[in-house]
Amino acid sequence: MKAGIHPVYEVRTFHCYGCNSEWETRTTLVPTTSDGKIHLDICSNCHPFFTGKQKLVDKAGRVERFRRKYGKKSPDGAEAGAGGAEAGATETADTKNS
Repeated sequence: MKAGIHPVYEVRTFHCYGCNSEWETRTTLVPTTSDGKIHLDICSNCHPFFTGKQKLVDKAGRVERFRRKYGKKSPDGAEAGAGGAEAGATETADTKNS
């Protein structure tokens, strides 16, 4: 290896502000604080995605609300929805073939 071009790979202490946990691992990051630790805002121990405490969004309700609000309406006032659009497309294709 060429001398002087590679970063120093040393053992560093990481500190998480979210859960106050600390661990040591090897890294090329240089600490910016005087205590010699690399500080993180959040880690895998306290992040909602990794802990399973993530808030799930009800997407089915949003789709139904969108269809009610913006769905096509037939002349008699009933909603046609997505099925009505597909049925209209097949009728148009049938009339073109005739």
